[in-house]
Amino acid sequence: MVRSRDFIELTFTLPTEHIEPCIGLLSGEGIEYFQEEDKMLLAYLPEEDWSEDKKEGITRILTTAFGSPPPFTVSSMADRNWNAEWEAHLEPVDISERIRIVQKSEPADSTSGRIVIKINPKMSFGTGYHATTRLMLRQLERMNLEDKRILDIGAGTGVLAIACRKLGSTLPILAVDNNDWAIQNARENISDNNAENIRIAMLDAEDDTLLAEPFDLILANINRKVIGSILPSIRTRAPESDVLISGIMVYDESWLRELLERQNYEITTMLYEDEWLSCLIEPVS
Repeated sequence: MVRSRDFIELTFTLPTEHIEPCIGLLSGEGIEYFQEEDKMLLAYLPEEDWSEDKKEGITRILTTAFGSPPPFTVSSMADRNWNAEWEAHLEPVDISERIRIVQKSEPADSTSGRIVIKINPKMSFGTGYHATTRLMLRQLERMNLEDKRILDIGAGTGVLAIACRKLGSTLPILAVDNNDWAIQNARENISDNNAENIRIAMLDAEDDTLLAEPFDLILANINRKVIGSILPSIRTRAPESDVLISGIMVYDESWLRELLERQNYEITTMLYEDEWLSCLIEPVS
């Protein structure tokens, strides 16, 4: 069943230094779509997911984090042309000297050897504007992906799966998300980038069928809550898989290290940007 595309917009007024922590906290409450403006954070979630309980939960976690919740307003937004909204302000993003993310309408980059990923984001997460996406891409750029069977959990725009293909992955890739709009968007972006043999499926991160087939590398750019929930299952059901993680704030690094120790993983690479981290982990035999 296709979910409503009407959204709730939450507008938070808060100091610039609190924006990234606020995103991290809201991500833990299941909110995935954000836009940053001067001393304001706009957060979006499907209207059907909004309730007084959700509002009280957000107020509670922000009060715990900041002493008092930042003022925020709630407004309902009917279905609209989100592509036009994004295109009005999205600029190309240079992830590294080698990788660039551009809008679908952007002219092709003729620089020899450069990997250009065209993204038409709609309301899906993964434009390259957030540090977690950039961290994941920089991690992938360092890896040899040629013979790896890859699973992308929380695919969003499909940017990570597309990048894997452009970075040399030759085997089938499975990308999953639990939002029908993200699924549609990822399919469009995969087609626009001529990234073949990427299968998109609408599955929740905790779906029992998710690990029915073997994977060499699992991508999880999600949030602390979901990672804490799914990692024990990944360790049990995909015991040979490496896992590339982001969506974790630097303040939660000690929590993450404790989780990895309990699940018998070791960190092979850790990268940081702003208040976010990404780590590549592998199971300890």
